[in-house]
Amino acid sequence: GCDSSLSLTSQKATDAVDSIFRSLGDIARARTHMKQFHSIHNPGSNTHQASGSLFSPASYKPLLKQVVEEICNPDRPDPVDIEHMSSGLTDLLKTGFSMFMKVNRPHPGDHPLLIIFMVGGVTVSEVKMVKDLVATRRPGTQVKTAANVQFLP
Repeated sequence: GCDSSLSLTSQKATDAVDSIFRSLGDIARARTHMKQFHSIHNPGSNTHQASGSLFSPASYKPLLKQVVEEICNPDRPDPVDIEHMSSGLTDLLKTGFSMFMKVNRPHPGDHPLLIIFMVGGVTVSEVKMVKDLVATRRPGTQVKTAANVQFLP
């Protein structure tokens, strides 16, 4: 770190940038094992067809938005990358019997209260996005969003 811009050297700046890129690489590797939430980037396409040209620009879809959309999915597929933690005897029996017979695990969207805790921080716009998504897709579900850091605009 530097106390002032006067003590900033080229080496300190290079070290800081290298540290940032190492952290970003670590974050990217943390999601490589995920099947559904492995990327926040959609590269888009530039497909040419007989009727003309179809162009889909590259887009960004935040991880938080992907997770909330999966939880609020009305088609209710079994969430691939969201693990269910048994919280009581009923849940324990459901997940235990699923080894022997076809028993659906509880879906995160089944509960009237959704608690999302973001490690690393959350912005005010992300909290609003979560609130709007849940209100639109699962009316009546109460959502609480928290984080260890809140970033202000």
